[in-house]
Amino acid sequence: MSGPPDIEKAYSEYLERFTETAGDHDFGAFVKHEGRLVKKLQLDEFDSLYTEYYDLAKRYFESLDRGDTINDIVVRMLRQKATELFLTSPV
Repeated sequence: MSGPPDIEKAYSEYLERFTETAGDHDFGAFVKHEGRLVKKLQLDEFDSLYTEYYDLAKRYFESLDRGDTINDIVVRMLRQKATELFLTSPV
């Protein structure tokens, strides 16, 4: 992964993915996505979740590059956060 994310751009893309996948809903509404209930996030909620996801994914790929053993919990966390952000999981 490259440098730190542009949160405003990432949020705009998230809103597009959300609307395209789940339709038009109010902020705070829950929708079913990939078998989970997922909340439509406001910018401040998205910022913290996306930053956490980005940092976790970055550490995951750094670990792979080093040849470290990856814990299944890390993989599950990445997949869960990707689902909440309407992203395709990198793992």
